[in-house]
Amino acid sequence: MEQTVNSKIMLIILAAGVFGILNTEMGFIGILPYIAEHYQVSIVQAGWLISLFALGVAAAGPTMPLFMSRFNRRNVMVFILGLFTLCSAAAVFTDNFYVLLVLRVLPAFFHPVYCAMAFTVAAGLARPGEEPRMVAKINMGVAAGMVAGVPVSNFLAEEISLAASMAFFAIATFTVLLATLWYVPSMPVKERLSYGSQLSVLKKPSVWTSIAAVIFLNGSIFGVFNYLAEYLGAVSGIAPTIISILLFVYGICNILGSLLAGNLLTVRPLSTVKAFPFAAALIYLVMLSGGSAWPFMGAVVVFWGILAGINGNINQYWISRAAPEAPDFANGLFLTAANLGCVFGTTVSGKFIEALGTSYVVLGGLVFCAAAAVILWLQCSDKDTLIHGFISAEQ
Repeated sequence: MEQTVNSKIMLIILAAGVFGILNTEMGFIGILPYIAEHYQVSIVQAGWLISLFALGVAAAGPTMPLFMSRFNRRNVMVFILGLFTLCSAAAVFTDNFYVLLVLRVLPAFFHPVYCAMAFTVAAGLARPGEEPRMVAKINMGVAAGMVAGVPVSNFLAEEISLAASMAFFAIATFTVLLATLWYVPSMPVKERLSYGSQLSVLKKPSVWTSIAAVIFLNGSIFGVFNYLAEYLGAVSGIAPTIISILLFVYGICNILGSLLAGNLLTVRPLSTVKAFPFAAALIYLVMLSGGSAWPFMGAVVVFWGILAGINGNINQYWISRAAPEAPDFANGLFLTAANLGCVFGTTVSGKFIEALGTSYVVLGGLVFCAAAAVILWLQCSDKDTLIHGFISAEQ
């Protein structure tokens, strides 16, 4: 059966909702200096708005999607989009930094609920065997939010005001809220899974190895990417304006990589997953061996950005296939593992910078690539029913 018009609209709304939420999450990175100045706090204190949000997402990932998995999905989406809109709108008018911190952290606990639900609903709209293509469209919303959030918020704060930047976050989620109210039908859960039955997936060894694989895969990308701006300036000798352009290009390539991953994971899932850590390691080896000079580094950023887009889809796909009987809970585990990978990867890569210098930040990425490769290849055994499912998808 061909995809209906309603399902196409649903996908657009879900992707836009994920965009709005990720835009709110990542956009604060672009306005930290303005927040520090406006609220008369240090840049480190302003950074709490980023770190506490990420910790909220990581803590809520395995719990909140599980708790809210039995409620009508449309009602949950409306509630979460309304909460994000209300908190962003209130942030426009507050002059107290600690009130801003509360307004920032509160919606973070519902971030994984909306995203996990979006992945689940998108997969449910797909024809059998084409779930990765549908999920890839949601991941494009994730990538777009990460691309647009920082430069747009920075531009609005610089050219208009900090309040205008925060209002942008509220407008983005409010627009999707209206679309959800208008177009999305009621979506009651047909088969309510007990909390115990969903938690029982944690008894499966493949779930735990999948969680570890996602932590290492995400750490291999974000552990290095989070220092990319510094690397491009200090090692590659690239001017600040060109760095901004390259970061934007990296984000656009994330979207392209997500689109590509939807096809790869539909046709050749096992081959794609097994090859990924080696492809990422090759990028880092090129950078380590002297391939960091401009303009060659521009080409590296393009390929690296595409790989990063593929990575996000692999992460979600791997854990969701490990626990298909509890999709919302599995997607929550994915979000937690992805955030933990970002934290661990950034920490390890930072240690290499402190010990050896910025040019050796890629060693952190290589460590995580190696760890991911070991887990993925060990999991690819004949006795693993998870892998059997991947093999059958390629036949």
